Amino acid sequence: MKSWLGVIYLSAAAAIWGGMYVVSKIVLDYIPPWVLLELRFIIGLVVLGIWAWYQKAWHIDKKDLFLLAIIGLVGYTGSIGLQFLGTDLSGASLGSLITSASPALISFFAWWLLRERLNTWKITSLIVATLGVVTVIGLPQQSMGSASFMGSWILFGAAITWALYTVLSRIQTQKYSSLTVTTWANSFGVLFTLPIASWEYVQSDVQLPTDPLLWMGVGYIGIISTALAFYFWNKGFEYMEASTGSLFFFVQPLVGSVLGYFLLNESLTWKFFVGAFLICIGIYFSTLDSRFVQPLSAKSKTNERGS
Repeated sequence: MKSWLGVIYLSAAAAIWGGMYVVSKIVLDYIPPWVLLELRFIIGLVVLGIWAWYQKAWHIDKKDLFLLAIIGLVGYTGSIGLQFLGTDLSGASLGSLITSASPALISFFAWWLLRERLNTWKITSLIVATLGVVTVIGLPQQSMGSASFMGSWILFGAAITWALYTVLSRIQTQKYSSLTVTTWANSFGVLFTLPIASWEYVQSDVQLPTDPLLWMGVGYIGIISTALAFYFWNKGFEYMEASTGSLFFFVQPLVGSVLGYFLLNESLTWKFFVGAFLICIGIYFSTLDSRFVQPLSAKSKTNERGS
């Protein structure tokens, strides 16, 4: 049963990020993206910091600070920041399409850095699930102007950095608890994002909203979509190989589309249902010949309490 905890954690993380699509679409009308990103990381750090302090899960070796800083830079400030910027230049459709390359890139980094094997089932599942995402999202209709072309490369950078973040985090969760890794990476995300957010706040001359409902949305983004979802994502890879678990990233556009239909009056065409079927088939294929990874025991892991 423990082997399927990876499925639960990764599906939950991707589903939460799919729900964040609806909330952020509203909040971004009032708060600039980099300012919202910094607020998101600060709120997430407060929650994770209290949790890590209570669990005594914040101790690390000083020699690991550099790698955790790299994880925070590429996964938090880098990947999410590039996704914001690239989507602004290229549009949401192209943004969703390009960042869906993350699972393939995760599989590549897992093969390169973790020496995970790529067998026929995994390659087939990746191809089928990717076709499902393309079917759901569709190909962008806009012309590729200079801004859109630049945005496409920025979005590809977001996909690369997210893949690298996932694999580097998995390396560290073999030594520390997921809570420890997530807390420290979030800390560095706050640090690296602060200069850009401060500059944007001054340049945009925006007044932060006073509507409590909007701040509830910011709280959701910080607590649920950052602290909890990032923890779930890292936790899931304790139980599952990175190349297999990466496919659960595709749950995100499915949940986002369904919530957009119910809450934002967006339409669902036959392409959504065909694409959703292909994504589910791809995920199923990936489990046919996958090697679930049992989590390390409490004695062999640093700072894991109660496990």
